[in-house]
Amino acid sequence: MLRLIAVFAGILMLSACASINDLDSDRVALGDFSLGHRVVVGPNLTKGPASRDATLEEWQEAMTAAVNERFGAYEGEKLYHFGISVEGYVLAQPGIPLVLNPKSVIIFNLTVWDDAAGKKLNEEPEQITVFEAVSEKSILGSGLTQTKEEQMQALSRAAAKMIQKYLVRMNRQEKWFKSGAQAAAPKAPTEDGVNTESGDTAKPAPQAKPEKAKKKPEKQVEKKAEALNSSTSASTVTLPDETIIEPEVAPAPVAN
Repeated sequence: MLRLIAVFAGILMLSACASINDLDSDRVALGDFSLGHRVVVGPNLTKGPASRDATLEEWQEAMTAAVNERFGAYEGEKLYHFGISVEGYVLAQPGIPLVLNPKSVIIFNLTVWDDAAGKKLNEEPEQITVFEAVSEKSILGSGLTQTKEEQMQALSRAAAKMIQKYLVRMNRQEKWFKSGAQAAAPKAPTEDGVNTESGDTAKPAPQAKPEKAKKKPEKQVEKKAEALNSSTSASTVTLPDETIIEPEVAPAPVAN
């Protein structure tokens, strides 16, 4: 809790812009993604300094509505679930001197679950901090121009947008939501040794070195002689025990 209060103290003078009015444009591609459960909790919910009051239930309602609004239209082949833990918030209130220019902010942790695999995609929760967007309504502080509900709705929509950006980044880096074509097994190396899926150069398998002939019992020596006698063109002979034997070469006649 003390850590969150320190964070709030350091960011009250900051602001960030997040374009949240893009829901009517083309939806960002997320492969086979389809949203299943969205669970919003707040066991460590902390109100920052100079903030209006807001209950966990109010944050759950606002965050759930924003997540549904941004992700409800995805119809991928696989289900994924969100676990959202609201850690802290500041809802700028009226009556604060304008020189401080207080800004609203929300801090939350995000965990993404793969339904089919039954496991988390991110072992450590991703912590995301979202500031209210600067606009003509908030240039003097949203506490003067917006109700608490309007502040929470704006922050929750910006939070959903930041979740989408995080998913896009992880899908690009870790292939979280691969489509059917992307999920196919990597292609076999081509003749030039390049894997067309990963771009890696396939290394040729090491060639086994012929083992030196070891001394054999008399029976195996007899087999060796028979194999050599029956061979006319091979430069090496493989015996039944797969030992490589180099044929003996008769010495060249010495000229008188």
